[in-house]
Amino acid sequence: MAFSWRFIGLSIFVFLLNVSSIAHSAPTNAHSSCSNEINMVLVKLWVNGGEEDSIVGLSAAFGSVLPTDTNRASRLPAVYTQPLNGCSVSSAKLSGSIALARRGECEFITKATVAQEGGAGGVVLINNEGGPLDIACPNNSTISNVTIPVVSISKEGADIIDKYINSGKKVPDQCTAYIFPFTTTNRLSPTKHLQRKKEIDGKTFDIEEMACSIDPFPLTTKDDDMTVKEEDDSEILHITAWTAIGFVISASTFLVLLYFFMSTWFVWLLILLFCIGGIEGLHNCIVTLILSKFRGCGKKTLNLPLVGEVAILSLVVLILCVGFAIFWAVNRKESYSWVGQDILGIALMITVLQLAQLPNIKVATVLLCCAFVYDIFWVFLSPTIFHDSVMISVAKGKKAGGESIPMLLRVPKLTDPYKGFDMLGFGDILFPGLLICFTYRFDEAKKKGILNGYFLWLMIGYGTGLCITYVGLFLMNGHGQPALLYLVPCTLGTCVVLGAVRRELKDLWTNCDESKQMAEARLGSA
Repeated sequence: MAFSWRFIGLSIFVFLLNVSSIAHSAPTNAHSSCSNEINMVLVKLWVNGGEEDSIVGLSAAFGSVLPTDTNRASRLPAVYTQPLNGCSVSSAKLSGSIALARRGECEFITKATVAQEGGAGGVVLINNEGGPLDIACPNNSTISNVTIPVVSISKEGADIIDKYINSGKKVPDQCTAYIFPFTTTNRLSPTKHLQRKKEIDGKTFDIEEMACSIDPFPLTTKDDDMTVKEEDDSEILHITAWTAIGFVISASTFLVLLYFFMSTWFVWLLILLFCIGGIEGLHNCIVTLILSKFRGCGKKTLNLPLVGEVAILSLVVLILCVGFAIFWAVNRKESYSWVGQDILGIALMITVLQLAQLPNIKVATVLLCCAFVYDIFWVFLSPTIFHDSVMISVAKGKKAGGESIPMLLRVPKLTDPYKGFDMLGFGDILFPGLLICFTYRFDEAKKKGILNGYFLWLMIGYGTGLCITYVGLFLMNGHGQPALLYLVPCTLGTCVVLGAVRRELKDLWTNCDESKQMAEARLGSA
């Protein structure tokens, strides 16, 4: 690799957007201890004023603490040391620059000391292997004379920098790199750091937003929030066969309790829980959508008592969501209230489908078959025991003065002179939805196209099942129908038949790749 450009047009804007209370009290000036926390950082590269790439790195246990305020950070050009290992006085001018030095020949603290004596404003140490370096002081030393920031990046990160050097592009001094922390409390191995970056990139928001602590789910931007849903796989509920059976038994028990003890106060409790879930779901959807289109909108924060540092965008959206939910709750008996109920319900179900995952169709078969029996029994067979259809009675709120539970979608019957509603329970969406989401992940993992995958065909199957449900409603003069009676065969049946025809049923049944990932996630959280 040619290094004719030792002074590359790459300036590094180095700062730490620190979000822990401990780090806020740390000084941003010269620092001589060897007890710095090793933080995950993100180096973002700009070429010709435009963002090009991001590099994951780690701060060192020695050197100065990077500033927490972006206004106090300095912009410095980046220079490769000569020799490249940075072990001796550099023939390239380092004064007022960020020194780039490669691993080898001498200790890291020696490289940093040489760069500091040459006038460098900071050091980026490059590993010769995958992953950034976990840099500590030598021989358990507790004191260092290095008073400039020290950061390490991986070989792949250096390759990204070199790519722009060797591409023939003119790289001006507008090319800057922003360095952020990812955590100040949880020390992770470099390998886990890189895996975490990959997982974040696969979500609906990217690593830039996480680095800026722009979190679509919670309000606070503190570092302990790095364990929230979008990043920590342990927050995902991996459904098992026993979980599926237990869920259906619990749902049946709860349904019977609702049937016997339904009252106005009980419905209000359900409305409150529905509003809380709907607010969280709506907040998640809106913030994620805004950040996917306008990444800079969430960078402004403010400090609130008891809460801490909060993204202004997240706070504003939360207030709007709370207001929307309150408006719906107050006007829930109006003719137009179905719109607000459906919006909150859909947002809630989107969040549930993000958090709960089926590992394979073996578990899906157990879950959907149990739900299939559950739906048929409580709609069609329960009158033989309770002299009334328990499911329909609870859905319509017959024992609560007509106050129906909100855990369903409502659509007005346009041709009904009595202005009734067609209703679809959340379970009729979530149970098949879990299977459809699984097929989407399966298609992505196997790199299947839209036609030779499963997702499209299950979506068509679900739509067909809904159409059959409403045909059944019409033929039975509006008598409530167990939608899963039609939806399960049209979704699970479609998946099984397609898998058998394509000779992929074994892969779908076990899905070893995802099962392995689940096991690794459980080991990682242990």
